[in-house]
Amino acid sequence: MMKKIYVTLAILMGISSGYAQQEEEAQDTTRINLGKRTVIIIGNGDEEVYIEGDEEGEEEDDDNNKSEAHWAGVDFGFSVLMNDNMTNSFEDNPYWRNDPAKSQVWNLNIMEHKFNFGTPYVGLTTGLGFSFTSVAFNDDYLLSSNADTVFAVVDTVNTYTKNKLKATYLTVPLLLEFNTSRNNSKNFYLAGGVVGGVRIASKIKRKGEFDGKEFVQKEKGTYGLNPFKADALVRMGYNDWGIFASYSLLPLFEQGKTTEIYPLNFGLSLNF
Repeated sequence: MMKKIYVTLAILMGISSGYAQQEEEAQDTTRINLGKRTVIIIGNGDEEVYIEGDEEGEEEDDDNNKSEAHWAGVDFGFSVLMNDNMTNSFEDNPYWRNDPAKSQVWNLNIMEHKFNFGTPYVGLTTGLGFSFTSVAFNDDYLLSSNADTVFAVVDTVNTYTKNKLKATYLTVPLLLEFNTSRNNSKNFYLAGGVVGGVRIASKIKRKGEFDGKEFVQKEKGTYGLNPFKADALVRMGYNDWGIFASYSLLPLFEQGKTTEIYPLNFGLSLNF
């Protein structure tokens, strides 16, 4: 339909005004430029009409206004538990002063989509992913919970080489992303926003030694963990590599069950 309109306009303009007319070879030839298309009219009386360019040019223009998102991929980092004053101090609950070197975060981001704002340099990124988090206790604490509280006591019998609270979340981001280039191989990016999540699994995992024998314990449970999470997130990098940092906007545990704890996560990312 669009081609017919262009042809009709071209013939009318060529007959009435001779716009953009020039001679080619031995025949009368009229060239009319309409945006990225050129209409060619050849002949004396019995005109033949040709059109150079088609809708693919418009698609290429659309592609030029797009750039890749930087969410899908793998993140690896570490986690520090913070109090409501954003410090790692828990005088009344010393068991929450975790070991950051052993408290790891893995994010597997499997889907992404970017809504570009008519330019390759700014867009809104969303997607889907999984976050696997673990809180490693410094000492031989036994974490317990009931309907009202979450607490820990020191195990005076066993010695643990691994003692972690693990949780898995399904996550969805909403990030405002800035790019320096539409070419991802030459692109610096900066993205910031919020990542929401829902907890889909949690457990305690312990490895230790008792009476000279090694043992492994795995105990599934909610342990008073908040069923939802919302993190303020910043991601930045170049090409496929980057760094990230996030701070929880919701407490790690349900309100009133223990002191308020907000994980701070940071690490490296590799984008697909």
